Amino acid sequence: MSWILTILRSSIGKKYIMAVSGACLSFFLLSHLIGNSVSFLGKEAYNSYASHLHSIGFLTYILEPFLLFVFLVHILTGITLFIENLSARPNRYAVPGNERNWSASTMPYTGIIILTFLLVHLLNFHFITRTVSTAELVRTTLSNPFLASFYLFSLSGLTLHASHGFWSLFQSLGINHPKYNKFLQQGGLATAVIIGTIFILIPLLIVTTDSFLQ
Repeated sequence: MSWILTILRSSIGKKYIMAVSGACLSFFLLSHLIGNSVSFLGKEAYNSYASHLHSIGFLTYILEPFLLFVFLVHILTGITLFIENLSARPNRYAVPGNERNWSASTMPYTGIIILTFLLVHLLNFHFITRTVSTAELVRTTLSNPFLASFYLFSLSGLTLHASHGFWSLFQSLGINHPKYNKFLQQGGLATAVIIGTIFILIPLLIVTTDSFLQ
């Protein structure tokens, strides 16, 4: 047991924790994306999907605590690694070419954006008493220009965070070779951009059209 604790306390162990928790969150993100994509099929299809989802609500008693646990582990481990990296490298690199790429260096900040976005999102759509259909709730909430702008900004941060997160996942799992590293990095970026674009289209269409989810 002590060797397990030693590994988990090490930098490599924490990176594995980040990779595993990040993978779990990625699966949740993809499932959420699929569900939200139903909105492009129209109001009735989206309400039908939401109704079906609520009919299996007993699963939320299992999934929600699990997701909360994974989020907390991911956040706390990320903060720990960030602090450890600052302690190990108190000064910035002297040579600009050795700097990490932009998406990597902004990970702590996009993480804060995502956490703030998650809290606002839950307050708007989860911790409320529903008096209208899901489509109407989404339409009414995101018709607010200020809130829509916040969603667009936050989802852009999510895209940036995920673009490096997918690449880091491969690295942490040891999928690393000069022949295909560039392909994996570009693939992670492309995947994040596709996911982010689909999410961003929802508030964007709501504020720019009168027919979406009507």
